[in-house]
Amino acid sequence: MSRPMLEVIALDAEDARAAQAGGADRLELVTDMAADGLTPSPGTFAAVRAAVDLPLRVMLRAGQGFAAGDQEALDALCARAAALRAEGADAFVLGFLDDSGRPDLAALATLTEALDGCPWTFHRAVDRAADRDGLRRQVAGITGLDTFLTAGSARGVDDGWEVLCREAARTRTGEPGYGARLMAGGGLRLEHVPGLRDAGVTAFHIGGAARPGGWDSPVTADAVAVWRTLLDS
Repeated sequence: MSRPMLEVIALDAEDARAAQAGGADRLELVTDMAADGLTPSPGTFAAVRAAVDLPLRVMLRAGQGFAAGDQEALDALCARAAALRAEGADAFVLGFLDDSGRPDLAALATLTEALDGCPWTFHRAVDRAADRDGLRRQVAGITGLDTFLTAGSARGVDDGWEVLCREAARTRTGEPGYGARLMAGGGLRLEHVPGLRDAGVTAFHIGGAARPGGWDSPVTADAVAVWRTLLDS
């Protein structure tokens, strides 16, 4: 069995260095966790990229909620993506829903065209979808999509446990709409890991769990190392 992936949310270079020291495999770079993670500046990306050599995915999200906004807002997000790519960003995190809770395919097409083939994660907007299975099938063919970050429920892993286990099984068999890797995250705790691994989950995403002092405190290498040790056991 391949080594499980551990992805850690980083807000800055200090977080990134601690995550790498603790054994993270990949970073998700965001800003403003009070808004559940927004797009960082190109300068922040450049500082993090200079600090660590881990694979790094950058959030593309301009405001609270999971709507892309109007054309002006979408154009601004495309411009930010272009600026990040100019700094060397080559992998991203995004996901948009329309007012009915279905995937906003037009917005996804516009932004992924700007990414020009870069790999990307569909984030936890899937947990707010009106029809998550339908969403997976509708977005499956979009260029670059290789991961779904999900808790199985908008309320977190505790409530989404059964959904995660079912989707892990569907991912394992390569069912249509389930070709992308499933990454569990959102209220994830250490005690969830053994059961999720048994169900076939191969990737895990942590944010607050890497920050013993809460979101206002930095990532610590020791906190990340606890997860790394459990995932490697």
